[in-house]
Amino acid sequence: MKTKRFIVNCACHVLLAILSIIWVLPIFYVILTSFREEGGSYKSYIWPRGFTLKNYTDLMSGGSDINFPRWFLNTLVIAIFSTVISAFFVLCVSYVMSRLRFKMRKTYLNIALILGMFPGFMSMIAVYYILKGLGFLETGLLKQIALVIVYSAGSGLGFYMAKGFFDTIPKSIDEAAYIDGATKWDTFIHVTIPMSKPIITYTLITSFMGPWVDYIFAKVIMGNDTKYYTIAIGLWTMLEKEYVEYYYTQFYAGCVLISIPISILFLLTQKCYVEGVTGAVKG
Repeated sequence: MKTKRFIVNCACHVLLAILSIIWVLPIFYVILTSFREEGGSYKSYIWPRGFTLKNYTDLMSGGSDINFPRWFLNTLVIAIFSTVISAFFVLCVSYVMSRLRFKMRKTYLNIALILGMFPGFMSMIAVYYILKGLGFLETGLLKQIALVIVYSAGSGLGFYMAKGFFDTIPKSIDEAAYIDGATKWDTFIHVTIPMSKPIITYTLITSFMGPWVDYIFAKVIMGNDTKYYTIAIGLWTMLEKEYVEYYYTQFYAGCVLISIPISILFLLTQKCYVEGVTGAVKG
């Protein structure tokens, strides 16, 4: 039995090592290419023959057609506003669905669950014409506001994880607050929220990543207004046939740069993030 267990453990470790290499290899290739000195898209080798920081400096210097710093700032502003509004919606809806009992509550839960199974881009054309009818596609600034609205408006349907976490908080705490004269809003803000840092962290991270990496909605709404592009659209533009040979290595440098904020955010909040996920699953 010991020998058999040893063999199984070794096989599992080997399998995990292989999977780790498969997972890390594309990331390693992206980082290598971002420092590659040779320009052009296709090369018959993987390891660069020379390394340079020029790809990063040229990318950050910006230009008339490829203005990465402006795209980065556009995306950051949109992501921050969308994150704050989305997190507020999600936490409010999840608290209500967890704590309050009202008519059609179970029906709403079922509807939200079913709607959550459909990808958001199915409503892309309808959303576009609604925004156009409301005049949100007239200027670049209004298009950015439209993106914030799109990312935030439907976020309330993604309340199931937060609701699961709130279900783990004893209702007796709320009842004690009510006895002391607190309203439901006071209880939510001053009692429940301070106890919910893990799920708040999880909600903020997921709300931030959506706008940060989205391409479909951003491209439909922004159109050809290059000045107000987000990072996802900008990076894709760098791979178009008239740009790819010159901007190919800079594209990989951009991929590395946009991964840094998310990586830092996740590393700083990893403990709370894991607690939020486990708490929600437990609930």
